[in-house]
Amino acid sequence: MTERMVRRSLVSQRVRNLAPSPIRRFFELVESMPDAISLSVGEPDFITPWHAREAAIFALEKGFTHYTPNRGILELRQEIARYLASRFGVAYDPESEILVTVGVSEALDLGLRTLLDPGDGAIIPEPCYVSYRPNTELVGGTPLGVVTREEDAFRVTPAAIAEVADRPSGDPEGRPQDGPRGRAKVLLLGYPSNPTGAVLGREDLAAIAEVVEARDLIVIADELYAELTYDGDHVSFASMPRMRERTVLLSGFSKGFAMTGWRLGFAAGPAEIIAAMTKIHGYTMLSAPGVAQKAAVESLRYGLKEVERMRREYDQRRHVVLKRLREMGLPCFEPRGAFYVFPSIRGAGLSSEDFAERLLLEEKVAVVPGNAFGACGEGHIRICYATAMADLQEALARMARFVGRR
Repeated sequence: MTERMVRRSLVSQRVRNLAPSPIRRFFELVESMPDAISLSVGEPDFITPWHAREAAIFALEKGFTHYTPNRGILELRQEIARYLASRFGVAYDPESEILVTVGVSEALDLGLRTLLDPGDGAIIPEPCYVSYRPNTELVGGTPLGVVTREEDAFRVTPAAIAEVADRPSGDPEGRPQDGPRGRAKVLLLGYPSNPTGAVLGREDLAAIAEVVEARDLIVIADELYAELTYDGDHVSFASMPRMRERTVLLSGFSKGFAMTGWRLGFAAGPAEIIAAMTKIHGYTMLSAPGVAQKAAVESLRYGLKEVERMRREYDQRRHVVLKRLREMGLPCFEPRGAFYVFPSIRGAGLSSEDFAERLLLEEKVAVVPGNAFGACGEGHIRICYATAMADLQEALARMARFVGRR
């Protein structure tokens, strides 16, 4: 009995197979360096605007400290519906088609759990947010990576999506496998993109929509950075003709509204899918924090001017970072959204991880190696410019010294 218990792992096979986050090691190194400047964490340096904080304080004073309905308070769902209709031209019923979640991370997990059976494929354009592949694997789905390239402005192409969707059942490369393996069912679109800052325009989305309809795909559209676009307004995939019923739209308050610590997001989509996501949500998170929901109501009603003010500041930083990177000889795609740049460091003769580790140890500047966002991110690093300008300028000066020694 004892020998058998020693040999048996207490951790599930699925979790044992899950690769640890490649970002975590750099976070731990930064924690041991109090004078390091971090350009690694994707978090606004702005504090949540006062009017939203005041709304939360008032809610606490009034004793708003209990569970809320699973779907979120109706007042917030109504404001989300108005916001999506006025900003992005997509209409949702706040009673049945909107779910308030604990961050967009929970919304993504719920969407994948709802839509994927074991072996079903999720098409994932890469480089991408670090949790897309692991979350797909955790629900038993098959990640189907699609490489995006700088020459295409890191935009996923309809042809690339079609090629993956048309593969026979099998592994991600199309080779037959033992056991149940479904064909592609979900397309995960994360634009504006973390880590590249790429965006998809209306023509891009229209062409992708044709592929989605022809291949009978469901789209999870992660549009968390929708408010942070710099050349024209964000276009929601759900606003494309006939795509509303094929789309689960994810967004939230962390990035554009500077509310990361409040842990509040939402999903909008067809009532059948939202009801299924709510069922899982009710057994896991139960409900999002009530005080945070009150703050979000205030942000949607009165906070869009603050969002625009922050967006303008990010845009200024974007130009500064691009100019300095190019001056130090690091080619860099010009991001059109979010608050990241994804420069090439191939000329330095180092791998992405070596570059990031040496930069941190030698100059005390933390960035994220590009391969954290998929194998095709090798040869790049991700820099977050949601950092005060003085710190940003100092970090870039240190980086220039580092690159100059290579």
